[in-house]
Amino acid sequence: MLKPIAITALASFSSLGSQPESIWEEYLKPTSLIAERQIGSYRVPVASLPTSLQQMVVDLKASDNKYKSLDSSVLYAMLASRSAIRQAGWTEDDIFGINIGSSRGATELFENYHEEFVTTGKTSTLASPTTTMGNISSWVAHDLKATGPEISHSITCSTALHALLNGVAWLRAGMADKFLIGGSEAPLTPFTIAQMQALKIYSNDQSAFPCKAFDLDKEKNTMVLGEGAGVICLEMGRYDKALAYVEGIGYATDILEHGISISTEADCFKKSMKMAIGEIPLTEIDAIVMHAPGTIKGDLSEYKAIQNVFGDNLPMLTTNKWKIGHTFGSSGILSLEMAVLMLQRQQFIAVPFAKSQAQRKTIRRVLVNAVGFGGNAVSVLVGLP
Repeated sequence: MLKPIAITALASFSSLGSQPESIWEEYLKPTSLIAERQIGSYRVPVASLPTSLQQMVVDLKASDNKYKSLDSSVLYAMLASRSAIRQAGWTEDDIFGINIGSSRGATELFENYHEEFVTTGKTSTLASPTTTMGNISSWVAHDLKATGPEISHSITCSTALHALLNGVAWLRAGMADKFLIGGSEAPLTPFTIAQMQALKIYSNDQSAFPCKAFDLDKEKNTMVLGEGAGVICLEMGRYDKALAYVEGIGYATDILEHGISISTEADCFKKSMKMAIGEIPLTEIDAIVMHAPGTIKGDLSEYKAIQNVFGDNLPMLTTNKWKIGHTFGSSGILSLEMAVLMLQRQQFIAVPFAKSQAQRKTIRRVLVNAVGFGGNAVSVLVGLP
């Protein structure tokens, strides 16, 4: 990339927790955070927020009368964004952009308001303003008293990494010096679960690992939903406080056969990975955090794409969805968080049930993949500061 772009803060809010040290400690445990829970009439495996974080959401709602009517997806993003801003040292005097997206948006509120409408023929005054897609970034901007541009979008499961692409574009264009980007998702609702089950991709596995992400020999789909938000602070230039640097970005879209298709060898990932890597020698890419949603075709097609790009000298491959489930629009940033943590600690986090891989002595660069319905792939290359 022409100009260095630093990740100067990273904050998340998920089943892993919200503090970097405790999140890393969870990653070191070869156990899943997925457990069965009753969601409406469904009893299904999901990765929920721990009790301590659920209480933070309750406290946030109670802290301001205007926050009582907000969806969890907005509240998760607000809490993560507050943490990131503190880490980066940004204040109300800083002008920064905000781009936080979501795949499904205000799922719980939308379902509740629709049920109210079906039952009564009417709906509440706040139904529209609290369920619009722009709801997340605008409330984060309000909460942080930010004065820069604020943007929202939904590009399914690659939403958060598309936000990163957008932040990089603004910074490289000289239209901003700082950007807060990320994704938030609160999809543990009856209608969302029903949609995933209708696609026949949701897990009914009763083992210790209900989501078999990166198990390339599985014979059934094992996707599991999780919830949470993740945001990062991007700044143009080099900084002592930098956690990592964005060294490459790539994107591509598959030609669709149907609305949820991805090509057998994930052509979109081949293109996005090659674009992100650019002229950097393939041998210097030490690890890849795969999208790997736990479906048969999704996992295998991405693996074939990686084989196509890297040949026999594969980087170390991993994913976090076996542990925290698929968090839809926020999954890309949570994968990026995992990549940055591995760079900082110089330790690879493997999938416990996956085949053993040749270990690299150092982790210099990590590639992060995300793709969503419609074959919208994004790859981001991050390296050591």
